[in-house]
Amino acid sequence: MKHLVASRMERCIGCHSCSLACARLVHKCLSWENAGIRILSSGGLSTGFTAKLCLVCDPAPCAAACPTGSLKQRKGGGVTQNKKLCIQCGKCAAACPVDAIAQDRQGNPYVCIHCGSCVEFCPHDCLELREAEG
Repeated sequence: MKHLVASRMERCIGCHSCSLACARLVHKCLSWENAGIRILSSGGLSTGFTAKLCLVCDPAPCAAACPTGSLKQRKGGGVTQNKKLCIQCGKCAAACPVDAIAQDRQGNPYVCIHCGSCVEFCPHDCLELREAEG
């Protein structure tokens, strides 16, 4: 089981290529607001950037909070998402301890599913898909 890790964020220039790749390839949207990974400034250009992404909780509180089973615990940590079951209640986002689930204006949640689609689009090799330990 592989997990996405933002292991070299000191190299990040905030280009959002990873978010755009996720939105386009995984969620079939053209906005970085509809991505499972979000890049935020740490407070200014000189302080760098941070990546907001699923930390592979096991058990996942977002899946436990989902009343319809749209988010399910993924074996080895993290979640899988069935968008057809989502009722846009926001309970998953509220339950995430690291604010890694974003919701769009309609309430649709976006969470990293650790597919690694973003990795090859990072121009500075900030992200990696790493085999889980254990």
